[in-house]
Amino acid sequence: MPKREDLKTIMVLGSGPIVIGQAAEFDYSGTQGLKALKEEGCRIVLLNSNPATVMTDTAFSDATYIEPMNKFMAAEIIIKERPDAILPTLGGQTALNLLMDLHHMGILEEYNVEIIGAQPKSIELAENRQKFRETMEAIGLDLPKSALATTFEQAMDAIKEISFPVIIRPSYTLGGTGGGIAYNIEEFKEIAKGGIEASPISQILIEESVLGWKEIELEVVRDKADNAIVICGIENLDPMGVHTGDSITVAPIQTLSDAEYQALRQDAFRVVRAIGVETGGCNIQFAVCPKTGRRVVIEMNPRVSRSSALASKATGFPIARIAAKLALGYRLDELKNDITGTSACFEPTIDYCVVKVPRFNFEKFTGADTTLGFQMHSVGETMALGGNFREALQKAFRGLETGLQGLQNGKLEAEAPIEPAARREWIREKLYLRRPDRVLLVYEGMQLGLTVEELNEITGIDPWFLLQIKRILDDENSIRQDFCHEIEKAVNSKAADAAFAKKLRHYKAQGFSDARIANLCSESLAKTVRETDIRSLREINAVEPVFHTVDTCAGEFEAHTPYFYSTYDAVSPDPLHTAHVGAATRGFARKVVIIGGGPNRIGQGLEFDYCCVQACFSLRELGIKTIMINSNPETVSTDYDTADTLYFEPVTTEDVLAVCHAEKPDGVIVQFGGQTPLNIAMALQEAGVPIIGTKPQDIALAEDREDFSALIEDLDILQPASGMAVDLETACRLAETIEYPVMVRPSFVLGGRAMRIIHNEQELIEYIEDKSTGLYLSVNTPILVDKFLEEAIEIDVDAVVDGDKVTIAAIMEHIEQAGIHSGDSCCSIPTHTLSDEVKGIIRSYTHKLGKALHTVGLLNIQMALYKGSVYVIEANPRASRTVPFVSKATGRNVAGIAAKIMTGLSLKDVNFTEEPKLMYSAVKEAVIPFERFPGTQIQLGPEMRSTGEVMGIDRSFGMAFLKSQAGTRVPIPVSGNVILTVTDQDKEPLVPLAARLKALGFTLYATPGTKAMLENKGIDCKLIVKIGQQRPHLLDFIRNGEANMIVNTVSGPTSARDANTIRTEALARRINLITTLAALRATVEGLEARRQEQRIVAPLQDYYAGYIQGKTNE
Repeated sequence: MPKREDLKTIMVLGSGPIVIGQAAEFDYSGTQGLKALKEEGCRIVLLNSNPATVMTDTAFSDATYIEPMNKFMAAEIIIKERPDAILPTLGGQTALNLLMDLHHMGILEEYNVEIIGAQPKSIELAENRQKFRETMEAIGLDLPKSALATTFEQAMDAIKEISFPVIIRPSYTLGGTGGGIAYNIEEFKEIAKGGIEASPISQILIEESVLGWKEIELEVVRDKADNAIVICGIENLDPMGVHTGDSITVAPIQTLSDAEYQALRQDAFRVVRAIGVETGGCNIQFAVCPKTGRRVVIEMNPRVSRSSALASKATGFPIARIAAKLALGYRLDELKNDITGTSACFEPTIDYCVVKVPRFNFEKFTGADTTLGFQMHSVGETMALGGNFREALQKAFRGLETGLQGLQNGKLEAEAPIEPAARREWIREKLYLRRPDRVLLVYEGMQLGLTVEELNEITGIDPWFLLQIKRILDDENSIRQDFCHEIEKAVNSKAADAAFAKKLRHYKAQGFSDARIANLCSESLAKTVRETDIRSLREINAVEPVFHTVDTCAGEFEAHTPYFYSTYDAVSPDPLHTAHVGAATRGFARKVVIIGGGPNRIGQGLEFDYCCVQACFSLRELGIKTIMINSNPETVSTDYDTADTLYFEPVTTEDVLAVCHAEKPDGVIVQFGGQTPLNIAMALQEAGVPIIGTKPQDIALAEDREDFSALIEDLDILQPASGMAVDLETACRLAETIEYPVMVRPSFVLGGRAMRIIHNEQELIEYIEDKSTGLYLSVNTPILVDKFLEEAIEIDVDAVVDGDKVTIAAIMEHIEQAGIHSGDSCCSIPTHTLSDEVKGIIRSYTHKLGKALHTVGLLNIQMALYKGSVYVIEANPRASRTVPFVSKATGRNVAGIAAKIMTGLSLKDVNFTEEPKLMYSAVKEAVIPFERFPGTQIQLGPEMRSTGEVMGIDRSFGMAFLKSQAGTRVPIPVSGNVILTVTDQDKEPLVPLAARLKALGFTLYATPGTKAMLENKGIDCKLIVKIGQQRPHLLDFIRNGEANMIVNTVSGPTSARDANTIRTEALARRINLITTLAALRATVEGLEARRQEQRIVAPLQDYYAGYIQGKTNE
């Protein structure tokens, strides 16, 4: 049927902040869906609280609401905008849950808003564990034996009928939140309680264990005419027991026969039809017993899912785009696949191998259990394409950017034995645990003599995968024992040799990088062989990668979109790539490569991909051809139509040089992808790559502490006393000279890794000797020691520089005081408390540094206001994580402007010569996944831990701050009981804030010391007993549901232990938790503003047009 013409205005629900289990893939899906709706002439109303997303750019919707994603805000938008329909299937679990809230409150029916994409009945059938089970049984599909429970008592009854181990799966949660594996009754009690609390409908499924079975996923698209196709089959390398988001996954499916696959395919169609998904994509997960072939349905997601992004990038089939158009009434046979121009009814076929490897950040959460299970923990992923599984696997591992050059041994752990036999047994024991580095342990275990059969028995990994890993190991041994000597001769002779070239191509086709081959040779020959030596040998012997096309149809039809991957598992280049490169300059003045940021991780996330995407869009406006290199399947930058050409490759020197050799670009941009491209910038420049924008040597100057300090001194700018230490003795002497407290950190870090605030020499010694920090002091790996400016106000500045002139995009004031990483701190635009004099100094420093660093493009400077003076902490002449927030707050495309500057335009040419002035306030708040890492200390500090962010925008700072808090998991209560338990140094400053809370109508409860101070100042409050022998105490009060807000600050180990117990309880029960007085001050101001003024619910377009004005600090 043709498109429905009655659907004029569509409201789209986004996914909110990036969290574990729901990450950048929904920005990719959402952006693609919005573009598809735009093409059809729809008026789009978007609700999404995440400013770091591309989809919240005003170019993609007619009314862009960056507001808290709750039913009250959504209802106000519906009343105001009167949409004809609402589309929830592009925004993950958050959007589905919000839709169900709106459905149940009756607002959709009241205002005649039709639900498209997925109906409430289908959502309930898929998400409600009991109804899903009943539906599957009705169509004759097998499921694991299970029982449902909505109370703890029901759960205890149900477990009597199911043998351990059991799987607990909460309903309506994302990323397996609240779920797990229980091997005994005590574990079951703990997980069951947590799962019931995590589920929005307090429902858990208690399921027979299928641990060790194969896990298979199918991505399916269906239309209203019952046309259904499988886009991609995905196999988990890990067996059941590891969340699919934490597993290495492979496409196409490798270890099932065609008959087994076809049976699963038919099962998937039966599931989709029974659930009623009829206008879009969905994901179905199966488990297959490797011994009997029994297959069972695990679950299905009636929406575009996390795996949809992977399936789309793996095949080239734009699932979200097609799903959005199906929601408008089209049939699959009426739509075209943009890549081939063929009907969207064709099932994709791929003639290459795709491997996804997850990226973890457990090191950020000290004390957390690193065992993997049904609850997702990975923060990002990398994907690689190759001519065979081995090549793709090794490319994926080097694309992780964790120091690996491919599949190799992991880091040597302190407690691990060195002696081979003892180490083999140690590895055997560790492999029974589902660790993030399990595949590296498998690899090392093979080296030490563990057989494929033993490893299969221990890990459950299919023998086929283990045999592929063994083939890589066999080739590694061959390089060590024999080929390294041929390389030594070839390096000396520098002559081409056909036999040598054939062997080298073989090893490259197994995925061995130049760096890995060089290191293996260096170890075997006991002499240095460099990566550049291997590269030279490849060039001499004409051993170069060829580029093939991702075309969805295995070459059966000609592809129209230039989406490529490299492989050595072929000699002949793809004619499509050859033709593309040969015609590359047609219609374009120049070609520019933009290097992406690789896998998301804490400290380098979606914000940097946002900058890369804006660069693509802005350079296209100038008639410049854009070429994107990236390995992240979750992102908009790797969508097939973001750049003019896409290369899905690891962001390493070798892989980027291969693309540059093929494309011969006029310029390469390295400053948008975070630290990843900067790490290889000097090597690229030395290889002759034309880097545009700020030069690598100037970026390196800003990162080199000694050089930067000397520059700051020459510019007569204040900076905290600092120095570098290469050993413990120097560090202690330096800290004593600077005076405690000091901030210490390794040199060249991103995201505050291993940063600490140190108060005395004993703490410094413990920090340096703590092996978990990864510190090994030497001349090449010093630590930085800075004077810590206690209680300073931190400031961020983003600016654009054209080499001569500087324009400030925004000055941001942090809500939390110094000591909390800028990525975890709440901040506001305009500034909240800074005087005009202080802002004048900030502007002066920014202009001085922009010119002195020879910046061309973006510049971020972190400063601190301490005792009336402004200090510069650091400067980064590259993209920062605040750029998207600044862009959304000001309405200026800061990254796009910077990209144009890099091509040679001036600030005047791009009409960006004045700092934007805002007549409203915007506040950014971080979202931190503490609940995913039980056992870690719940405390903010100098090391970044947040995965995402939300934004609040309104006429005043107070209202914007309230909205930013409402956008996180736990909004601020407007009434009820407040627990106050603060350190001695915070007691006096707490007094006026407590008085204001009292005036707002809150009932105050305080621990003895805090209560004494408040009552001494005439503030009435009730006593609450500290955690200890006396009962009832503070924890009982919380567990009885009597606390609405907790204010808890800490100092010292005893205080921190109690605080962690309190904070863990608050997180589990979703109680508003405030851990700094600065945050409490902002909270009180927000609550007072709520009393005095009406909140504004308006799209960004109205703010930019000047329709919304209020009182600000401008």
